[in-house]
Amino acid sequence: MALLDAALWGGKVNIGGWTKAAGGEYDVVEPATGATLGSLGAASRDDVYRAAQLAAKAQPEWAARKPEERAAVLRRAGQLWEEHADEIQDWIVREAGGIPAKAQLEIHTAANECYEAAALPSHPHGEVLTSDEERWSFARRRPAGVVSVIAPFNFPLILSIRSVAPALALGNAVLLKPDPRTAVCGGVTLMRVFEEAGLPEGVLSLVPGGAATGAAVVDAPEVRVISFTGSTAAGRKVGESAARLLKRAHLELGGNSALIVLPGADLPKAASAGAFGSFMHQGQICMATGRHFVHESVYDDYVAELSAKAEHLPIGDPATAQVALGPVIDQHQRDHIHGIVEASVAKGGRLAAGGTFEGLFYRPTVLADLDLGNPAFAEEIFGPVAPVTKFSRVEEVVDLVNANEYGLSVGILGDVGTAMKIADRVHSGKVHINEQTVSDEANAPFGGVGVSGTGSRFGGPTANMEAFTEVQWLTVRPEIAPYPF
Repeated sequence: MALLDAALWGGKVNIGGWTKAAGGEYDVVEPATGATLGSLGAASRDDVYRAAQLAAKAQPEWAARKPEERAAVLRRAGQLWEEHADEIQDWIVREAGGIPAKAQLEIHTAANECYEAAALPSHPHGEVLTSDEERWSFARRRPAGVVSVIAPFNFPLILSIRSVAPALALGNAVLLKPDPRTAVCGGVTLMRVFEEAGLPEGVLSLVPGGAATGAAVVDAPEVRVISFTGSTAAGRKVGESAARLLKRAHLELGGNSALIVLPGADLPKAASAGAFGSFMHQGQICMATGRHFVHESVYDDYVAELSAKAEHLPIGDPATAQVALGPVIDQHQRDHIHGIVEASVAKGGRLAAGGTFEGLFYRPTVLADLDLGNPAFAEEIFGPVAPVTKFSRVEEVVDLVNANEYGLSVGILGDVGTAMKIADRVHSGKVHINEQTVSDEANAPFGGVGVSGTGSRFGGPTANMEAFTEVQWLTVRPEIAPYPF
């Protein structure tokens, strides 16, 4: 049987096995064509609560497994991503609208996330402390318990697996709530891979659904940690609810990332980097280049080069044609993108390329001559739009970058010495010199500042250990201590 045979999961959720959901079913739709690809169960609040109770029962036995046993499950999961890459790729292309290269990147990263997580069970889980008492004193890491993972539609596999894999590796049980628009490639694929890898029943549950389902995976009493990736607006609600319930929430939110093009930069390479940063996966990436700051000495040439690339990038159905851009996820997102483009032109911006669409296919767009108050500069567009403005001095561009409330990623192109000085002054979770703004690796810390989130809560042993464990102080004496009572 194929890994993703719909006869197994069609119309269902996974709570201790594939089962019908109390919330009914909904269609899985292909954005490029509008075709129905299948159906999934919609988890109700009762479904989520049942999954949380099951997770709480299954978690202690999973946490008690030998480190090598948990590591083996994670390694096998990594192998399964590679073995079933073609089948999974097809779902990412059709359900998420990504081009094949983007789908391949997601699968490759998913495998690496599992391989990196496989090292966590044997990683040091604490430290020996000094003590003024006659005892041994330790700070040790313990599994948090039940972790809820809420993932978005844009990179549904990566943005699920980067929390699911380390949380499982560290002995937690997980409730996974993918975006309902991409719940096969961002949910069913993970469920099936870990089933085949030997994960015990109940340790991972799949509960797709909308806002009500999201609220339930936050407030279910057994849940101790929430790992959320999504919009700043939704993240605020998750964070507020978690704080009221005294739960930890790790929030990776929106971005309006800046690309700085310094004087003397290689313009063809800079324009290529800028086009990738703004147009990759239709700009539907939290790290997408949302603001291009270009030195006045190269500004006109950069806009011309970037516009030429935008005009020549092929756009269409990635399942049937070799294209650079596929469809945006749905009509709501398309209308949001186009509304910002129209408002930006009305406020004085120059449309240098694009600005049109057919169905859900939005042309790569370049907006030039913008000021900081222009809607295209102030807001996260989450579409294939490259807003460009000029600067004259290094001090000025630092202030321009920092004037925005987002702080996820910054790319700096050109002289490395100048770029190093800028990197020390910009407020950003990530800085890439002579690269664009979109980058991620399984062993690197990932996160933003400002309204882009609550810091680096994903990637690498330190961030993952902090995210998915609790610290316990443990002391040991050779005999019962004397007390004055």
